[in-house]
Amino acid sequence: MLPVDLKAEDFRQYPPEAQALAVRNIQLLRPLPLGVLPLVLREVIAYDWRFPAERDDLDQQFQYLAKLTPAEFGREMQPFSALRLSPDLEQFDWINKPEQFSEKLSAHLWATHQMDAFRQASIDYVHRLNVAKVQRTLPIPRVTLVVIGKGVTNNTYPVFRKLRAHGVQFTNVAADGGLATLFDFVETRAKTSPVRFGHWYIEGGTSETIDENVVSISYRGLDSVRASLLRKMVTTLQTGRGPEALRTELAAMRPSEVGLPDNGTQGILSRFQLSLLTEGSGTQIFSTTFAQWAARESLRRAQPVTLLVRFAPRQRESLLAPVSFSDSSSLDPQGSLIDADMAAYYTWINQARLSGADQSGFLVWFEGHPLAFAAGPNIVANTTDSNRTTLREVLARIS
Repeated sequence: MLPVDLKAEDFRQYPPEAQALAVRNIQLLRPLPLGVLPLVLREVIAYDWRFPAERDDLDQQFQYLAKLTPAEFGREMQPFSALRLSPDLEQFDWINKPEQFSEKLSAHLWATHQMDAFRQASIDYVHRLNVAKVQRTLPIPRVTLVVIGKGVTNNTYPVFRKLRAHGVQFTNVAADGGLATLFDFVETRAKTSPVRFGHWYIEGGTSETIDENVVSISYRGLDSVRASLLRKMVTTLQTGRGPEALRTELAAMRPSEVGLPDNGTQGILSRFQLSLLTEGSGTQIFSTTFAQWAARESLRRAQPVTLLVRFAPRQRESLLAPVSFSDSSSLDPQGSLIDADMAAYYTWINQARLSGADQSGFLVWFEGHPLAFAAGPNIVANTTDSNRTTLREVLARIS
């Protein structure tokens, strides 16, 4: 089947909102080349489970395509139309299995030396799409808070090395009550500026109690899910089917298969958590990897205006088999500090890619220690502040 033959009934297996979106935009889908249409459908088919920011991105993509003249549309899609695809790809059920089609397309493009052309065409298309997008107006400036170093006592590692040039390092911060101050800050923003999926708390250990207006996920809270996934991974790999088969199986999993709710608002969050554990490398085993990936994906997908990420000590080492999450596993606070310090830098980069970045605030605190880093519109970059201060005062400077 080719895109030009698409009919409304072809989307009958899609979830309700996704089906309505596809049918509503079918005139825009039909002229898309097969080299790009299933990639769009990969986003459409998951529309019911996407965050508001993701839905808006997809809606704006259709608006962009709708505004193109036939000549502009042809020029936009010409690089994708020029791709040489195999009959197997054309005959594949790319409507109902766009994720699997994407994997097959990638393998075909590599095998036929067309990946560079496809990648460049994709970069150019996304660039023009982003230029045409209407930038969202944030209800309040975005603020991201990162807490690192839990459990570290005597430290010789120089924290914030990657970040120092971009903000101010505080060397005399009162540590008492620091965590409570950060939680109070997040809860206050969530109450005074309620935004659906707009305020997040990501915990690398056991989650602290936080206001219901804040989206909360934690590494320890997903223990049973991680154990179930690891057992599945081990079983699949032991059959000899290889990592590609494993990836396909994990991509097809539903939250209910691992004990997560799969309906309504909770279903959206469940699918997000499942994607963290099925798409991330090491997120099933190491808490620092989980927290870093969760921060990255929440900023990329949900684009919250408030994000608090707290790192906890990870296991020193672990094997896939036997699967165990017992507390007897040795922890590595010092190594985890190094992981988290680098993760904080990556989190700052990811925040800088979002709308309103020039007005956004960013803070990293070395938990239990007098060290913090802050960046924002009112912060002088590449400076050091040794005056006695509190986290509450630092927060006031970035928000």
